[in-house]
Amino acid sequence: MHNNLLGLRIRQLREEKKLKQINLAKHLSISNTTLSQYESGKRIPGDEIKIKIAKFFDVSIDYLLGCTDVRNPNEQKEPDCNVKSRLYDNLTGSGLPEDDIKKVEEYIELLKYKCKLDGLLNK
Repeated sequence: MHNNLLGLRIRQLREEKKLKQINLAKHLSISNTTLSQYESGKRIPGDEIKIKIAKFFDVSIDYLLGCTDVRNPNEQKEPDCNVKSRLYDNLTGSGLPEDDIKKVEEYIELLKYKCKLDGLLNK
């Protein structure tokens, strides 16, 4: 028996949409038995089926395979923009001199770069 994170994710996504196995199987053009085996880890879907599943549930292949817990990387960028906007609003309304605001922005960029380096070094 191999790692069944893929099967668990398929089941979780299906259940979140309140779909029965038979309905998802029909959409994927596979049998209900085959889908059941994917979810239980007895079989691994081929790449074409993985792509169909990812598109159907609007998640990345990396999420399905357990490489990331971010379902859709495109959706993750939205909250980041909100954080930047709130931070900017707080800084500009804080009474800090423009030079200090610039230093804060530079520090944030430095932290982002450090996080990126740490991620590369820890792989």
